[in-house]
Amino acid sequence: MTTPMPTSTVSAQAPAKASTSPAAPDPARIARRRRLAQWGFVAPAVVFMLLFFGYPLVRNVVMSFQDYTPKTFFTGESPFNGADNWSNVFQDALFGKALWHTLVFTAGSLLGQFCIGLALAVFFSRRFPLNGVLRSLILLPWLVPMVVSGIVWRRILDQDTGVLNSFLDTLGIGGHTPWLTSPEMALLSVILVNIWIGIPFNMVILYGGLQEIPKELHEAAALDGASAWRTFRSVTLPMLKPVVTVVLVLGFMSTVKILDLILALTDGGPADATQTLGTLTYQNSFVQLDFGAGAVVGNVLILISAVFAVFYLRANRTEGK
Repeated sequence: MTTPMPTSTVSAQAPAKASTSPAAPDPARIARRRRLAQWGFVAPAVVFMLLFFGYPLVRNVVMSFQDYTPKTFFTGESPFNGADNWSNVFQDALFGKALWHTLVFTAGSLLGQFCIGLALAVFFSRRFPLNGVLRSLILLPWLVPMVVSGIVWRRILDQDTGVLNSFLDTLGIGGHTPWLTSPEMALLSVILVNIWIGIPFNMVILYGGLQEIPKELHEAAALDGASAWRTFRSVTLPMLKPVVTVVLVLGFMSTVKILDLILALTDGGPADATQTLGTLTYQNSFVQLDFGAGAVVGNVLILISAVFAVFYLRANRTEGK
């Protein structure tokens, strides 16, 4: 017959087991490790942004207040000249002309790209044969480098040997239109080419937004007797508002600083008819070698883009609420 273990022995062993159990993890230490891990993932991106965006931005602002010439590359001397660069740029009539051309070019491009892109997005949102194939073909202008597109369109729009004028001459409409060599036609031609390039981007983003709209809303509108236009205006467009904001703001920020397309088509001519802030920055910096003036125009472009970036962030925050 076994004898029961004395109570004193059990009570003496209990504290021993408690003392050997692992200590509870420190919440503060866990949170600290988690923050360090998060910063470890973010740090490379932060360093990249500071090196390739932050430093050039600060350097450009500083350069706009200096007398920076090609001689500076050898001597390192770039004396501070106050606001002389800014004053000279703002007093130059070409700056006002370039600013106006930039606004017209940007507004015309965005309007054409958005309207045609939205129409194509609505068209392709319906199922029909070869839908995917046609959508893929429309993406091609967006995939081609902008310089290549500019060179191709320069050949197409050539007044004497261009395909477009030859086609118009065949139709008897007139085949000697100076698309790129006339001050009255050059800016319009550049806008039309940029619309052609930007349509795929607008179509893809808006098409994705249309796919997120519940089909039940359109069915309910149809049951209420709403026409197709009324359904589009009262249901589709309000639901697309966040996507429309993204498309327009991103489109503005990419269009306002376009340089390569205009250089490939007209080089800012004829008679500065297609001179924009982007081409003026290039001309001041790399043609006239006036780096201070080029930095001033570049800062104006950055400021305009920053205003719309803030608008984009605020619009997103409002939609999130």
